[in-house]
Amino acid sequence: MIFYRVSKKMMISAGEASGELYGALLSREVKRLWPDTEIFGIGGPRMKNEGVTLIAPISQVVGIVEAVKHTGEVRDTFRKAKEALVTKRPDVLVLIDYPDFNIALAKRAKAAGIPILYYVSPQVWAWRRGRVKTIALLADRIAVLFPFECEYYKETGLPCEFVGHPVAETINITQTKEELKKDLGLAPDRDVVTLLPGSRPAEIKRHQAIIKGTAEKFHHEFPGVQVVVPLTAESNLPEGLPDYVKVIRARTTEAVACSEAAAVASGTVTFETALTGTPMVVFYRVSPVTYFLAKLLVKVEFISLVNILSGKRVVLELLQEKASPDRIFAEMKRILHDMPYRNDMISDLGKIKALMSGKKPSQRIARMAGEMAGW
Repeated sequence: MIFYRVSKKMMISAGEASGELYGALLSREVKRLWPDTEIFGIGGPRMKNEGVTLIAPISQVVGIVEAVKHTGEVRDTFRKAKEALVTKRPDVLVLIDYPDFNIALAKRAKAAGIPILYYVSPQVWAWRRGRVKTIALLADRIAVLFPFECEYYKETGLPCEFVGHPVAETINITQTKEELKKDLGLAPDRDVVTLLPGSRPAEIKRHQAIIKGTAEKFHHEFPGVQVVVPLTAESNLPEGLPDYVKVIRARTTEAVACSEAAAVASGTVTFETALTGTPMVVFYRVSPVTYFLAKLLVKVEFISLVNILSGKRVVLELLQEKASPDRIFAEMKRILHDMPYRNDMISDLGKIKALMSGKKPSQRIARMAGEMAGW
């Protein structure tokens, strides 16, 4: 008698850079638990490095106006994703955030009878709360990154579990600040400040003048302070930076961890910065139209995860015209020299880190997906 080996198949749809990291960490854990699993889907280089076969790349789009310009690209990606559901027939589909795209994909998977695990809830607490009911009708289970998110799914009957934030898994700093500086090619006996413009090309382009202006102010008033701009391996600043600014690639966590203060473009990296305990100011700019529409649609007091999780203003948020070199520099000076203010902020950041204590999200998600797939 001949026995044919049936391979395990998982499809992951991670539409953006942060979700792609979570998809890479999940893929690594799945391969550890079930080495013969074929994983395919929408992702980027980190997922590919973990053995995922990419059917389409992640989006680098942020903002309503920007998204309109890329509708053709999104449509093509969706077509490829639909085809993969049919031709490859995964045992389980893992959807990571990216709600409009992934909810549409979930409808196709649901119709095909493919189990669906939604990993990372859309920000239903900020806008379009009706998506809770839609997701509950489509997904079999949902895993959320923050404890308060489960409340939104409580009345739907959809099994919801707080698994923790996967970014916490990536932070394992054991070196001192001096050791980190030396490792990054910085002077170990001089203070460091980091300026983070974001990861997407459009973000970097919008924020470059802010970064450059803030760096100039530090160089003029505190020439002994080392100014660092962390970028991803693929990112570039279109206009370049002065020689006194140190650009460090693919080492954002280490750069932030050895800093005395940081200016951070709003996004997941604010949460990562919080986990290192580095005090910060958060800034962001989008197109005027995107900002106007967001003000109408989004009903939240804060935009940064640090403040949302804390339920109060822990870090200053500077948006649109308020995100100026003058105001960012003034806030960073306060962080550096107002010790009670600085220490209170560090204490509040420590409470955020405590929320993730004992959580192993990638391992938990892998096991959840395996259970749903019947492995």
